[in-house]
Order: sequence, then structure tokens, then C-alpha cells
Amino acid sequence: MRILSETSRDGVREQLFVLDEIPGVLWTPDGAAGTRPLVVLGHGGGRHKRAPEIVDRARRLVTGYGFAVAAADVPNHGDRPLDETYDRIAAENQARVAAGEELAPLLARFQALVARQTVPEWRAVVSAVQRLGHVGEGPVGYWGVSLGCGLGVPFVAAEPRVRAAVLGLGGVTASGQDAARITVPVEFLVQWDDERVPRDQCLALFDAFGSAEKSLRAHPGRHADLPPFEQETTAAFLARHLT
Repeated sequence: MRILSETSRDGVREQLFVLDEIPGVLWTPDGAAGTRPLVVLGHGGGRHKRAPEIVDRARRLVTGYGFAVAAADVPNHGDRPLDETYDRIAAENQARVAAGEELAPLLARFQALVARQTVPEWRAVVSAVQRLGHVGEGPVGYWGVSLGCGLGVPFVAAEPRVRAAVLGLGGVTASGQDAARITVPVEFLVQWDDERVPRDQCLALFDAFGSAEKSLRAHPGRHADLPPFEQETTAAFLARHLT
């Protein structure tokens, strides 16, 4: 793990890093020392590790709860090099949707392909970040919707260090089998008029989680209309289970 840059602003320390070929960012309280909970953030499709909504969520978790927060660019996003295979599949999917094919199964197959690379990468990022003295081996949480859900479900299923997860805007076609292996508390977000993931697919994914403690929060609106106040409610959910 190589630190590329370090800045501090309004009580939050931001460190850009590279782990092997994985570009990432770590946010911690300025001057922090010792062990603390770590939250991994999964960004959405076409976004990146320092997208405004990711930075805002990270800063809230750091300043409000003293957490460490990490995010990494997934393949073909952010500072990652262009992957011709992923790029070709994405272009083919766009053409197939334009020709009348249903979007959800195409997204599911694409996310399953990306997850095979992303899950071990994120697990390696958790291990590297937790070796830092101002993070340590505390409990781990996860927050990710849309693409962050499609990749987050297999990550949470595979990573025993995760104690709680916020997921949403994803369907059972992509993640049903992995969801059944998740037993940690889950808060699941649904947009009732989602044009990208059919509502019945979202509800079926929620039903598939093996967690004894799980809750579903649904709001009217399209895929990108998730209410801003869910920043606070989901942060409070993670705080309940990580502190």
C-alpha cells in the first residue's frame, strides 16, 4: 500500500493510496490514533471513489461517528485503466437495451462478472487499511447502492469482518445466491418507481437475505431519487452495529 497524497480539512484527514493496481482513498478523523470502526463505501456505476456523494457520506461518518472510511475505484471506473472487455460488454448491453432487451438481466450478468474481480480487491483493501495504526482491526461495515449493491452483496457474503451493511437499488437476479449467505444486520433501500431495477426484483432480493435482522426502507421516485436524509438514517444504522 502506497500513500500518494494526504490532506486535512475541517477535521477530516484524506489519504489517497494505491494497493497493487487498486486506487483508493481513506478518510479518518484528523489526528486520530488507535482502533476504530471501518466503513467501506461502494460507488455507483459510472462514478468513482471521490464522487461528491461518496465524499459527503465519508465526511459525515468521520465527523459524526469517528469512523474510518475507505473507497476504491472498481474496474473501468475512476483512475483505473480502461478495460477493453468491460468496455465492450457495456457497449453491447447499451445496444441490446436500445433494441428492446430488458435491462435488469444484462446488468445482473455484468455485475456478476465485475464482482469476481472486485470482491478479492476490496478484501485486500480492508486488510491493508486495518494495518494502519489510526484504523486498526475494529468492526467493518459496508454501504453501497446500485452498482455498489451488485458488488457489495457478494463482498459482504464473502467477508466475515463485515458486521452490518446498507444495500439497495439492486435486484435478486444479480445477487440472490450471495444474499442468502448474508446473516449480518442489513438495511435495504428501494426506490418504488425504479426504472432500472424492477420493484419485484428489489423486494425479492430483500427477501433473500439470510439476516435475522433486516429492514426495508422504500421511497417514491426513480433510481437516482434516493432522499438525502437517508445519509443520516443509514449512518445511524451503521453506528448502532459498529460501536
